[in-house]
Order: sequence, then structure tokens, then C-alpha cells
Amino acid sequence: MRIHFHGDGPDSRAVDGVSFNIRRRQTVCIVGESGCGKTVTALATMGLLSIPPAHIAGGRILFDGQSLLDLPPDQWRTLRGRRIGMIFQEPMTSLNPVFTIGDQITEAILAHEDANESEVRQRTIRLLEDVGIAQPDKRIDDYPHQLSGGQRQRAMIAMALACGPDLVIADEPTTALDVTVQAQILRLLRHLQARRQMAIQYITHDLGVVSAIADQVYVMYAGVMVEQGTTDHIFHQARHPYTQALLDALPTRKKRGQRLYTIPGSVPHPAYKPEGCPFHPRCHYRQPSCVQIFPDLCDYGDGHQARCPILYNKKIDVEDR
Repeated sequence: MRIHFHGDGPDSRAVDGVSFNIRRRQTVCIVGESGCGKTVTALATMGLLSIPPAHIAGGRILFDGQSLLDLPPDQWRTLRGRRIGMIFQEPMTSLNPVFTIGDQITEAILAHEDANESEVRQRTIRLLEDVGIAQPDKRIDDYPHQLSGGQRQRAMIAMALACGPDLVIADEPTTALDVTVQAQILRLLRHLQARRQMAIQYITHDLGVVSAIADQVYVMYAGVMVEQGTTDHIFHQARHPYTQALLDALPTRKKRGQRLYTIPGSVPHPAYKPEGCPFHPRCHYRQPSCVQIFPDLCDYGDGHQARCPILYNKKIDVEDR
């Protein structure tokens, strides 16, 4: 998949080579720094990109064998919410402040199903109960500002699950929450996934979250997937310098008294990416060839791939780096 944005200058290549699969009941995490293209990928999957200025420059999105890029707007509206749900990053900006939580969840149900008001209200109360909101028969009539951050996020989850989707896309849904509430939300998502047998595409920059929930991990940098594999592959056998740098920056990897590692530089602007490997300006393994050649994926077997021939040829022991 390639997604570019038109502007006054060169096109911004926000997503410039992304490919991944999600199976039923599987949790796939897409991880990377802010600006790497994670959210744009999710919005394209939901059909929520504004075209123009966005432009699908290549690739396709298949859902149950159906090409989503070819869907007319009315079919998108049928699919979105019913078979694909989305949990947004900040519930206070995603929830409408002038409608109650119950009104917003029932609206999502009535957009796809025929039901009377009483049935939908009872169903909404059960949804709020399922996501762990206490006294759901009372909270259903509360406005977003009357709920805590964790409760608002649970209400967003209830809305995403209202029509029993097969796939839920969660765009950093725990970023604004404290650590205790974050753990509760992650446990809730795992519980609901097991019960409803749905797939989850989880977007995050937090490797701690990835280690807790992921079955498959895709590491994204400057619009490109640079490494992919199981959670064990990524955390114990990382083979791309960027993945290694993200792991080295984890506070849990530091011994007491050690300075926290930071990756030098920043993610390049999508309109002005460097030639060759996009990570080479920040990489301490770089060689002259890295400046000139865009690397292919190197296969380590068992679905583990990384876009770095330098480390592949050196066979570096990642435990000793």
C-alpha cells in the first residue's frame, strides 16, 4: 500500500510500502514513532481519508477477499461500524459533548440495524456492562464530561463493538490514560477478543503495550515496514537497527544509574525522505551502500523478516549489541 498527499511542494509519501495480514482472533500491532504513517494506514483501512489531498498511489486493501478501495460510499457506510470498528486515540475529541453516551452508542446500532428504542437501550446497557462500566443503567444517560478518562475509553470500545465487528482497529487507545487504567483497558480488549473471536489491529508507539497483547508485530518507519515477526522475534531476535533502537530506548532495559538511550535525529518529513534506506541518517550500522540502495526484506524464517542486509550479512548476535 502506498498513500501520498498532494501539496504545494513535492508529494508527501506518508505510506510508502506497507503490507500485512490479520487473521480472525489475531492481534496485530503496528509500532513506530509519531509521523511514521501508522494512523494514515488505519484511516485508509476505514475509508476515512480525505481524497484529495490524499491519493492511493498503489496497492490494495482486501477484507474477506473484497477490495475496499473499489467500494462506493454507501457500501463503505454499511461496512464501517458493522464489520470494521475503530477505537480512536482521544475519546474527548471523538465523543460528541452534547449527546449522552447512550445516544451515541444507540446511534451506531441504529445506523446498521432495525430495532425499537427499548431493545436498543437494553442492548446499550449490556454493552456498557460488558466493557466494565459500573451502574450502566445510570451511566447510559451521562455526557462524556461526566465520565473519567478510563470510562470514556470504555464507552468508545462499547461503541466500536456495538454491531459485533470482525475487525477492530485501535489507534493508540491508551495513550492518554495512566498506567493502571491502561492495564485495565488492555485486559478488557483481550477478554472481549477471546469472547467475540474478533481480530484487532493495534496501533501504538509503546513497546510495553506490544509485549502485552501482540501475536504479530510490524515495525514501521518513514512509511515503510522495516521488520515483521512474532512478539518473540521482535523482542528477543530483533534484526533491524530501528527495532533494536526502539528496544534500547525502553526504560525497563536500563540498569539502575544508566542514562536512558534516545535515538538520534527524528523521522524524516514524508516529502523529503533520504535516498536509500530511510533510517540510514540515524543508524550507527550504516554503510556507503545504505545511502544509495533501498533494501529488500531479508528472510530469517518462520515469518521473521527485516529490511537490513547489513545486519543480515553480519549475523549480529542481538543479545550482545
